[in-house]
Amino acid sequence: AGASELGVGPAIGGAIVHYRTAAGARSIDWMRPATAAAIAAGDSGAMSCYPLVPFSNRIRDGRFCFAGQSVQLPLNAPGKPHSLHGHGWQSRWQIVSRAENTLVIECRPAADAWPFPYLARQTFRLDEERLTVEIAARNLGQTPMPIGLGLHPYFPRAAATRLTASVAKMWDTDGEVMPTALIDPPADRRLDLGVSVDGVVMDNVFTGWSGRAMIEWPESQARLTMTADEPLSFFVVYTPPGEAYFCAEPVSHCTDAFNLADQGRDDTGIIVLRPRESVTAAVHFATEFKKA
Repeated sequence: AGASELGVGPAIGGAIVHYRTAAGARSIDWMRPATAAAIAAGDSGAMSCYPLVPFSNRIRDGRFCFAGQSVQLPLNAPGKPHSLHGHGWQSRWQIVSRAENTLVIECRPAADAWPFPYLARQTFRLDEERLTVEIAARNLGQTPMPIGLGLHPYFPRAAATRLTASVAKMWDTDGEVMPTALIDPPADRRLDLGVSVDGVVMDNVFTGWSGRAMIEWPESQARLTMTADEPLSFFVVYTPPGEAYFCAEPVSHCTDAFNLADQGRDDTGIIVLRPRESVTAAVHFATEFKKA
């Protein structure tokens, strides 16, 4: 679309491979671009952004109960003690339709360790100054199904990169990044005041998110505003030390939401789809930069 380009790898977890805009003599990567080696290896975790379905973040020990049914999922991330990010990001997606600036892809996992068959769909729409990613899921089974949705974008990170978002509370975590207590964000994690992503190490879920976040890159005089529709009212921020990226993830629920809901919490964001019922959410990335 004009000077902007989106690359998608349906066979690599339905992930975005790159999202960039030509700006005169330079090119601005709005998300961390995948390397040629990562693409060749089909490494979805090294892409620019991947889908989170049928849940985001972690499920403790890969185990939960829903409606009296026990579910044991494989531990799908080497070295990690919990199931991570569902299986959309590790599946092959199929192209449904493709046009110059629109792409629709689908994934239809059969019931297995995750005993609920469903259809997932992503729709990508690119304009020169805006990308919209819509993610949806439909319960294909005969019983109710718990589900969560989201996106996991990786953004470039420099010394002055700044993130601002309106949130209410934050889930504190243990050493395995599992939720322990819902608290007020500490001073260094006041996203509403803006934080330098290079100045704090965090991997936390924020609740009460307004659905809007702004990322600023002063060095390149560029800015991205991310807005998300309901039910994406949770916001995950991950700033690993020493990396050239950070993550700001719009999601529909908190970490380990299925287990927390089974324990009686009503604020986890868990969605339950009846047979043949669907849920859809969209994330919009609006870009701005100073033109030479």
